[in-house]
Amino acid sequence: MTTQKTPLLELRDLQVAYGGIKAVQGINLHVNEGELVCLIGANGAGKSTTLRAITGLVPVAGGSIWYDGKQTTNTPSYQLVRKRLVMVPEGRGIFGQLTIEENLAMGAYVRNDHAQIKQDLERVFESFPRLAERRHQSAGTLSGGEQQMVAMGRAMLARPHLLLLDEPSMGLAPLMVEKVFEVVRNIAAEGVTILLIEQNARLALEHADRGYVMESGHISLEGPGKDLLHDPKVRAAYLGEDEA
Repeated sequence: MTTQKTPLLELRDLQVAYGGIKAVQGINLHVNEGELVCLIGANGAGKSTTLRAITGLVPVAGGSIWYDGKQTTNTPSYQLVRKRLVMVPEGRGIFGQLTIEENLAMGAYVRNDHAQIKQDLERVFESFPRLAERRHQSAGTLSGGEQQMVAMGRAMLARPHLLLLDEPSMGLAPLMVEKVFEVVRNIAAEGVTILLIEQNARLALEHADRGYVMESGHISLEGPGKDLLHDPKVRAAYLGEDEA
């Protein structure tokens, strides 16, 4: 008899409201340790709000959030980072006046293992050679793709157990999108659990172990990424293909 694993992240009837409007209307979602799970849907479906609730950036109106076996509903963000729950936000959120290296170092502000931090920093530079070449350059002078590299590298310096990625390919050129997803694959291969929101539904589902489709604050579909990739409704709504 096999015992069912406790999810690393679980949302139970999660509800989030802005004023009197419910942006997230009682969703249930889980991410098991070691999984790469994607959440896709149209703009305004409630995807980013869901991530912001998980990370304590917006208050939860109902339901609960469980991380690593403990309830973390409305836990402040700074406490969650110490529990190795880390997000790369939509829009990247880099510090434009700081150098690339200083931005990356901000990811390790809760750590004091200085020798390991130095090793992790060099690993980020190995993953993003372009950043290594410009480590003393102000991050605000970088292209959008380079800023996304900084944001992802900064998250890795926090040594995440669970990594939340909010639209990592938004606004990037195709070659840079490929690079971002190569890094996502590498991070997942290292055993980091990932919950990904991504506008490129095809790429997200191709890489995901499982996926959820969100519509108007509700989860409308869920299943293995490959199954959703071939679901007629998903293909028609998010992949630009006629429903068969």
